[in-house]
Amino acid sequence: MKVDFLIVGQGLAGSLLAHFLETQGASIFVIDPDGSGSASRRAAGLINPVTGRYFVKSWRVDELIPFARETYRTLEQQLGGSFFHERCILRALGSAKEENDWLARAGDPGYLAYMGDHTKSEHFQTLLYPTLAYGQTLQSAQLNVAIFLDFFQKQLIRKNELSKNNFNYNDLKINRAAVVYQDIEARGVIFCEGFGAIHNPFFNYLPFRGDKGEALIVKIPGADFEQIVKQNNTFIAPLGNDLYWVGATYEWHFENDTPTEKARLELLERLDTVLKMPYEVIEHWAAIRPTVKDRRPFLGQHPQFQQLWIFNGLGTKGASLAPFWAHHLSNVILEDAILDPEVDITRFNHTKQ
Repeated sequence: MKVDFLIVGQGLAGSLLAHFLETQGASIFVIDPDGSGSASRRAAGLINPVTGRYFVKSWRVDELIPFARETYRTLEQQLGGSFFHERCILRALGSAKEENDWLARAGDPGYLAYMGDHTKSEHFQTLLYPTLAYGQTLQSAQLNVAIFLDFFQKQLIRKNELSKNNFNYNDLKINRAAVVYQDIEARGVIFCEGFGAIHNPFFNYLPFRGDKGEALIVKIPGADFEQIVKQNNTFIAPLGNDLYWVGATYEWHFENDTPTEKARLELLERLDTVLKMPYEVIEHWAAIRPTVKDRRPFLGQHPQFQQLWIFNGLGTKGASLAPFWAHHLSNVILEDAILDPEVDITRFNHTKQ
């Protein structure tokens, strides 16, 4: 079988890159093992334009959010599914200083589109323990990543463009003009493996940091949250049918991606300080995020083998980062666009081959 590009990994990065490559006329084939435990599928899929204790706009948010919104809306129509939801984030302001800082930042002309008037907490006292006020984050949204990936996977299967197998690096043959992997010949291979890239012999020289995150799926009958709540450093994000994503933890030193009792107790303790209503824990998830020390994605070509590419390092903001950078990389590969130096892997030295 001959294709233009072989994509390894069908998480958020690989799926969106496949979408843009095909949209621009390239043929693709995707190799992906059972990704039920991948970081993409475990993520809340939040798009949050204002983050941190100082209420700062996320990196390049003015470009990323409109592009992400347009991309996901287009994909909903193309795939016939519903997985992108524009939702306000209600951020608890627990002190007069936090409230004043929010109001001051919201008055900045560069923030008017992203920060709404704050709301007093009386509106939520029947559901949540009181806080002084809530700041409303605008243009925020939530991608149900697992549903999106399922829809996209079904499309790949219908088009005979997916193999649910592990990728064996030893089977990859790199020729001058093409690559051959088992019975597939392609112009190039693009690795979109998430944290699994630490095992990739071609790109494991890159400084993947990785952090383990754990979250709970809880059922809160009658809560009917239509918005996302952030309080006590905890997000409560609706999934439908009285189910909510609650998280997350961050752990930089870990042995595996297995859920731990320590993180479960931490999440329950945090939730109990926020939520008044009874709830039931349905699932406990854990995954390793492909984070990078400078918090910028990894895009680019292997310095020795020009047929090999990587798209990775989306970290905790994959839902907002992936569409824009997948499209950018597609343009670089197909249209000879110049790779943005902020995400180019050449910013790190190549120390392994």
